[in-house]
Amino acid sequence: MGTYLNPGNRGFIEIRNGTYVDKTGLVGQINETIGTKEKLICISRPRRFGKSYATQMLCAYYDKTCDSAALFDDLAIAVDERWNGGYRQHLNQYDVIYLDMTNLMGKAQAENMISYIEDSVTEELVLAYPGLKAGNAFDETLIRAVELTGNKFVMIIDEWDAPIREIPELQKTYLKFLRMLFKGSGTTDKIFAAVYMTGILPIKKDGSQSAISDFQEFPVIKPRYFGPYVGFTATEVRKLCEEHHCDFAQMRYWYDGYSFRGVGSVYNPNSVMKAIRYHDFDSYWTQTSAAESLAGYVSLDYDGLSGTVAELIGGGRVRVDTKGFANDLVTFRNRDDVLTLLIHLGYLAYEEETGTVRIPNEEIRLEFVKMIRQVKRDDTIRRVRESDQLILDTIQGKEEAVAAQIERIHEEESPLHYHGEQALRSVVKRAYFSYGDEYLLFEEFPSGVGYADILYLPRKYSPLPALLIELKWNQSAEGAIAQIKDRNYPQAIKDFGGDLLLVGISYDKDAPAGQRKHTCCIEKYV
Repeated sequence: MGTYLNPGNRGFIEIRNGTYVDKTGLVGQINETIGTKEKLICISRPRRFGKSYATQMLCAYYDKTCDSAALFDDLAIAVDERWNGGYRQHLNQYDVIYLDMTNLMGKAQAENMISYIEDSVTEELVLAYPGLKAGNAFDETLIRAVELTGNKFVMIIDEWDAPIREIPELQKTYLKFLRMLFKGSGTTDKIFAAVYMTGILPIKKDGSQSAISDFQEFPVIKPRYFGPYVGFTATEVRKLCEEHHCDFAQMRYWYDGYSFRGVGSVYNPNSVMKAIRYHDFDSYWTQTSAAESLAGYVSLDYDGLSGTVAELIGGGRVRVDTKGFANDLVTFRNRDDVLTLLIHLGYLAYEEETGTVRIPNEEIRLEFVKMIRQVKRDDTIRRVRESDQLILDTIQGKEEAVAAQIERIHEEESPLHYHGEQALRSVVKRAYFSYGDEYLLFEEFPSGVGYADILYLPRKYSPLPALLIELKWNQSAEGAIAQIKDRNYPQAIKDFGGDLLLVGISYDKDAPAGQRKHTCCIEKYV
């Protein structure tokens, strides 16, 4: 077993020795592309979404120097009728070239990395096949190896975009290397049975087109039929929770929130497994090796970005155009490019049907709340201070101050949004967006006879009161308080044990000129 040529199945053995969620359908999808023009596949997804687990599985399955039948015979690829027809046909039948680009960047200087890759793979090929003579170019050596063995390669590249993200000066040389292997159809067809690349970013654009246009791309924005293999599905997480006696509702609250067409809810595998292992629901996002700074991207000076982030933290959804993104970490032209990057990094969840983004779950919301206080832009600092003051005014029962601040936030909205209770709810969440330090947010909370509009429930360590907010459109704030009592909404948190404030917020679109359209009523619940 080599380092870059035929690395074997050791990695997948260790994976199978632990708690394993069956993702071998990915192998079945790739098998269907072998011998076709669709054999070049690039799947991008956020950090800690199982990219390396997938590459180790593929190495174990295709590598001809090992026998991996015992690792796969009980899994979907072997037993599911969709895939089992090609299971034995391709099992351990290929020479595998495996490149972990993050690891390679630590072994060679940037200017020498491509030559290091070519020399290292060539050296292992010559050792494996003593009759092989290296060619003048790397692709020529690979062609000679195929002619000698009669066997094409499966190439697997993990973190393919690491040089694009971390060594911008290497970008041209690196893309030239990839084009040499995968751009010329004659060369590519002679060498490869299949190619699988995975990373965070889609393939870098050269102008308006992909720099390696022959690849079939499946980014996290539109993974298509690879959607089930991007993260854990709700069915898989529910099963894990049953097996390990975990609260599925808590798991969903903390780590659900991503979704793909035809798949439904998708969870971050790393966070789910750590919550199970440690018996603790927490934010494990900060424990990832992500080098990118969320605060740095949100600090970019684009009009409206600060307000957009406030709306997202408050639980809102924002429209985004993802088509202009250049697929790197440096080329930003507008707010949409920043939001698109945050989708690829996993900080935002994208809904294809509506073209909107949102913060997916409590884990990521905590990261945004921590981040927003690090941003040094004046408008962001102002928004955080105003939101903090609004929460304080609410707790102190300052009804006029609360109404005035809600009205000011509402006036920042487009006139098209001045309609209906949903619009008022969006404004209120945006106004209270800094709540994450002390509160958990619940919307349409089932309680008593009906659903409370908004509930801010204090975190375990917080001494603050709970805030139960009812919204009214063209009705009185006092009527909102009455509804809370009549329908017994506080019953839902009867075991909370702390103080509870009832907050009614109303909007009267027909209020006379010079009078405030928003009113507020705050009452301590006994």
